[in-house]
Amino acid sequence: MVPSRSLVGPLAVLVLLLWGASCTHGRRSDVRVITDENWRELLEGEWMIEFYAPWCPACQNLQPEWESFAEWGEDLEVKVAKVDVTEQPGLSGRFIITALPTIYHCKDGEFRRYQGPRIKKDFINFVSEKEWKSIEPVSSWFGPGSILMSSMSALFQLSMWIRTYHSYFTEDLGLPVWGSYTVFALATLLSGLFLGLCMIFVADCLCPSKRRRPQPCPSKKLLPESSQPLKRVEEEQEANEDVLEEEAKSKEGTNKDFPQNAVRQRSVGPSLAADKS
Repeated sequence: MVPSRSLVGPLAVLVLLLWGASCTHGRRSDVRVITDENWRELLEGEWMIEFYAPWCPACQNLQPEWESFAEWGEDLEVKVAKVDVTEQPGLSGRFIITALPTIYHCKDGEFRRYQGPRIKKDFINFVSEKEWKSIEPVSSWFGPGSILMSSMSALFQLSMWIRTYHSYFTEDLGLPVWGSYTVFALATLLSGLFLGLCMIFVADCLCPSKRRRPQPCPSKKLLPESSQPLKRVEEEQEANEDVLEEEAKSKEGTNKDFPQNAVRQRSVGPSLAADKS
């Protein structure tokens, strides 16, 4: 049975629509995926990066516009990428993501936060007309490659690691919640002791303690430190006694000379009286 001409047109349209939908669905996305392993690629060239979460409604509304904007990436000479913060918590801490979705523009390692309208046309104008030059770049202290942000990234990764293992202990192994907390407390205590020992070892290597050198033994026997003050007091007392003895001898000598002088004066006195008479 040959279908009527009235059905050929609608069937052809339906086939074309299905073919277009299948091609669109099977087409490879122009949006690149950034992870903790390849994020340093952002430091070269020009990029537009979206930080999103699958459960975020605003992120879901942005996805069609972002995919359409990525198709213009080759013409604009800009690379369009995205980061799933639920899968990459380290990058969430490295870029200080506090709201979703968050869009960054990067040009040769300088990062700027995009805060304009989230429409494909505005994205294209932002790149083609270089509107990003009017935005102050992120300080080098807070740049994703700085030591501070690397530490922040490590903390976010540690928090995700703790959450994962907490779920493993309570759900898979069947431990109570307090048992999981006890395991983490013991791990924290042991790691603190280990780090403390490492710091002491490094400090001892960098700044070694001054060791007393052995002194040569003198000929005379040294007195202990506790008896040195007593020895000094005794020496001072002996010196004072010598001084008192010398003063006493000098006084005795003066007393002996005094009577002889008195006798001489008395003997000389009458002769002077006779001469006067």
